[in-house]
Amino acid sequence: MRNLLLILLSAISISTTAQSLSSSDSTLFDFWVGNWELTWTNASGEIAHGTNHIVRILDNRVIQENFLSGDGKLKGMSLSVYNSQNKTWHQAWADNTGSYFDFVGKAEGDKRIFMTKMKEVKGKKIIQRMVFYNIKKDTLTWDWEMSNDGGDSWQLQWRINYKRKS
Repeated sequence: MRNLLLILLSAISISTTAQSLSSSDSTLFDFWVGNWELTWTNASGEIAHGTNHIVRILDNRVIQENFLSGDGKLKGMSLSVYNSQNKTWHQAWADNTGSYFDFVGKAEGDKRIFMTKMKEVKGKKIIQRMVFYNIKKDTLTWDWEMSNDGGDSWQLQWRINYKRKS
């Protein structure tokens, strides 16, 4: 009887874990939803500011990002969506400089990452990625990184500190 009870409890635990894992995949980037004040150090070493307004749209299936630098020079938007058929996150980013990026998202421990596919340019294997980490209720850190060696090493290009607006 005791063994049967242990088996049943294990089955319930496995079922609950499977349900929370599958639902957590589709909510992997929910921490990002909100209105954020941003700060970063610009190329001349000064603290720069911006905002990012992140909302769920289209029946809460899509996350829309609306980025604006404090000086108004950089405006960008992304759409992020979880594809439940192949269980992957995708993001498309476009901005007023003509930049466009296509990313695939994933979790690595407590980090959330959107990464481009590798492109070979002049013998270098280029990958770019965004890494969200130090994620708390009202703050997080976002890094833009680039690899020239197919992801063996990463170089920081831009770090933004997020603080949730009250």
